[in-house]
Amino acid sequence: LSSRWETCWFKVELSIPVEWAGQEVHFVWESDGEGMVWRDAQPVQGLTKEGEKTSYILTRSLKESEPHSLTLYVELACNGLFGAGKGSMIAPPDPDRRVTLSKAELVVFNRDVYELLVDLEILLDMAQLLGEENQRSFQALYTANQMVNVCDVTDPSTFPAARDLAAAIFSQRNGESQHTIHAMGHCHIDSAWLWPYEETIRKCARSWVTVVDLMEHNPELTFACSQAQQFEWVRSCYPGLYARIRDFVAKGQFIPVGGTWVEMDGNLPSGESMVRQFLQGQRFFQEQFGRICSEFWLPDTFGYSAQLPQLMRGCGIQRFLTQKLSWNLVNSFPHHTFFWEGIDGSQVLTHFPPGDSYGMHGRVEEVLKTVKNNKDKGRVNHSAFLFGFGDGGGGPTQKMLDRMKRMSDTDGLPRVQISTPDQLFSVLEKESSQLCTWVGELFLELHNGTYTTQAQIKKGNRECERILHDVEVLSTLAVAQDREFQYPASQLQRLWRLLLLNQFHDVLPGSCIQLVVEDALQYYTEIRRAGAQLQEEAVQSLCKDLLQPEGWSTQSTLVLNTLSWERTEVISRPGPDGAETLALVTVPSMGYALVQEPFMPPQHVRVWEMEDANIYMENGVIGVCLDAMGHVISLRLLDSGRESIAGGCANQFALFDDVPLYWDAWDVMDYHLETRKPVTTVLEPLKIILAGGLRGSVRFSLQVGKSSTLTQEIILDAMCPYLRFQTQVEWKEAHKFLKVEFPVHVRSTNATYEIQFGHLQRPTHWNTSWDWARFEVWTHKWLDLSEHGFGVALLNDCKYGASAHRNVLSLSLLRAPKSPDSTADMGLHQFTYAVMPHHGSFQEAGVIQQAYNLNFPLHVVPASCAQCPAWSAFSVSSPAIVLETVKQAGAGAEDRPEAVVVRLYEAHGSTVTAWLQTPLPIKEATLCDLLERPLEQGHLPLEKQGLKLSFTPFRVLSVLLV
Repeated sequence: LSSRWETCWFKVELSIPVEWAGQEVHFVWESDGEGMVWRDAQPVQGLTKEGEKTSYILTRSLKESEPHSLTLYVELACNGLFGAGKGSMIAPPDPDRRVTLSKAELVVFNRDVYELLVDLEILLDMAQLLGEENQRSFQALYTANQMVNVCDVTDPSTFPAARDLAAAIFSQRNGESQHTIHAMGHCHIDSAWLWPYEETIRKCARSWVTVVDLMEHNPELTFACSQAQQFEWVRSCYPGLYARIRDFVAKGQFIPVGGTWVEMDGNLPSGESMVRQFLQGQRFFQEQFGRICSEFWLPDTFGYSAQLPQLMRGCGIQRFLTQKLSWNLVNSFPHHTFFWEGIDGSQVLTHFPPGDSYGMHGRVEEVLKTVKNNKDKGRVNHSAFLFGFGDGGGGPTQKMLDRMKRMSDTDGLPRVQISTPDQLFSVLEKESSQLCTWVGELFLELHNGTYTTQAQIKKGNRECERILHDVEVLSTLAVAQDREFQYPASQLQRLWRLLLLNQFHDVLPGSCIQLVVEDALQYYTEIRRAGAQLQEEAVQSLCKDLLQPEGWSTQSTLVLNTLSWERTEVISRPGPDGAETLALVTVPSMGYALVQEPFMPPQHVRVWEMEDANIYMENGVIGVCLDAMGHVISLRLLDSGRESIAGGCANQFALFDDVPLYWDAWDVMDYHLETRKPVTTVLEPLKIILAGGLRGSVRFSLQVGKSSTLTQEIILDAMCPYLRFQTQVEWKEAHKFLKVEFPVHVRSTNATYEIQFGHLQRPTHWNTSWDWARFEVWTHKWLDLSEHGFGVALLNDCKYGASAHRNVLSLSLLRAPKSPDSTADMGLHQFTYAVMPHHGSFQEAGVIQQAYNLNFPLHVVPASCAQCPAWSAFSVSSPAIVLETVKQAGAGAEDRPEAVVVRLYEAHGSTVTAWLQTPLPIKEATLCDLLERPLEQGHLPLEKQGLKLSFTPFRVLSVLLV
């Protein structure tokens, strides 16, 4: 077998000797590759050497009536628990890897010896770990010594006496004040990481069939399991196993948690994507198991957005479990149990298992660490303990359970009880009066290279979020205008699920192998293809009387706007001779208009070369001066003459050495900042491409590093408040990091960054270790540095990594890690960013709207009619309110399939009342939660001005319209 992620099958014919009657018989299988035992066409046991699962129990006591001859099949994969890396775990997979089958045997298992060994292990660990000052450690040691003396290994009749000695120690009870550990089976399975999606489906089956089998023989075992996508995979591919899982869900042992489609990245998905993670996940759990999850479960994600508490609460969740902040490189997070408060004031009860792991093995050392490490001693006396092999699957073992049975209530050790997430959080809620509150983001001080790695995946994510937004808006409007039109609900669900899958926390961050990247890019291609088709169908239906029939009669252009404010922009459209021509158009909010000829701006764009060979561009709003290397040496607001560039050198590209300590695709270390080299080699100096009119543009090319090239067109449109940089990079570097810098004439101790449905501030100084640990942070469509009355914003169409240190705004463009994907980011990249100087605050200046405009281009379609009034489906009276989403309600909205959901949020950080206006015939309006369930007292009166909506800072409101 080669490591091509294939599996091969072994047919195993077994014959159990008759003389083994009454014995426990195991089939032992040891190989480097993961395997699955099949019996009677059903999976029965996962096999993973690293997961301590190397045998299948054929019988616990061989009876005459049982078959002594049987046939099993073993499906063997060519990867281990952690993939097939060459030389190290995170190295790219080894294409020449060979898997060895080292053992295939029938054996008699001596359960008495096994139990004795577990007794001794626990006693010796107590002796070693409780410390010389603790008399219990000596009691354990002397008991173990006596057991050895009593026990004659050749005489099994001596075993019970030895076991009785151990039982006497284990049955000495704790006092009432002892800490209680809530142990839950767990098996973190990365939906893709060092293996492709397809292999994950097998990992789920291997892990879960083992769990279900353990439950058959250990009715107390509970198992917390997240990720609706993985349940769906097993439902489709392993229906027999899925039926058994459903039985144990009904019994309360196999416990769905998390409520999301996958365990997604906690930083980069848009606000709406995060809502859909919960919407798709919670609906799946409701349909399949008759209940939604009450706790959000995200143990392994690289930081957590400050908007998550509000989104959780809107999806029926008030409890959150993770542990990843224990990985912080610089500062130790001060709590394990606390209230987490988001940017809107929503709070959720949050718990980090104090053992700092989601893959415990039930050892003495781990339970002692859980108590010792707990940072909220005195406030709470209960904590979680998730046991089972994880990341690559595996899950709990019988030995883990047997260890913990001995520690259930043994003096000197914390109480260990098999529990459930609900039992744990219910106790924590009762104990919560003394808990502290953490306000704002849970920032992971590690893995901040994941905001930039695999730029094509980042771009695919942002583009596909836009495509699905636009398809939903246009399809909903098409249904409202044309009752014949069918809203493409099932197609949209399929596309959303592909997008949500790619937001898994090792795919969107880029920390996966090449094969996963190829799968992810293929999914984006499919969303683009199917999305374009759905969009075309919606536009055909919405505007059918206005569109160009096949005969190209009257030449005019229809322009559609999917955002909730009026836009005046320069568009490009095909002219009569097929060449692109420019036009200026004003389009109303969420609607369409014909291009009015001629519509002239108050001032045209002018571009000219100055005497010193620099090039100057202006459009009546801003004036910019550029040198031969494409540096912005001056950028002024023309009405005041205010200069925004400090030091006369912005749009400066800089290359950094980027060699992390270990986690190559994941990390960028603070020391990379000491290696900055400005990019200075010009291949083609700046020259004028468009000399003005509705658009002016200039172009230049640079050599970057040893063998990469960068070409950029800098564009200024009529009436546009920002300067746009359309960039193309042929990237061929190794362990380099490319950024672009804008030193600005602004002094402020905080910069503002867009996050999901809002924004937050981070310091621009490095006063404390908490400040400098955020030397590289994430943002969405914009970041802004403002002082009173003036500021500069940096907008982008597909980038997430950024920083603002003192007065330098920096956007992270490309990395070049070599593991786990040796080809990461090599090749051609296209992206756009923009710089926008402004008067007043970024809120007053409309930075938020301009960043949306950059990311959501107007749609241009040929039209046949010369005249038609502009039409707007929705508008909002306040610039503080963004109407983010217009979609048809899904199942669950009181069974009204014709209902429309509109989602709005307060974007400025203000308390405001706004009117939502629409010409659509609405009979009823009701506030609903993010799962589209109507709220009690949520009825909204329909008034002449529209619907009156009240917002507090960053509040997200969803409204059902019928």
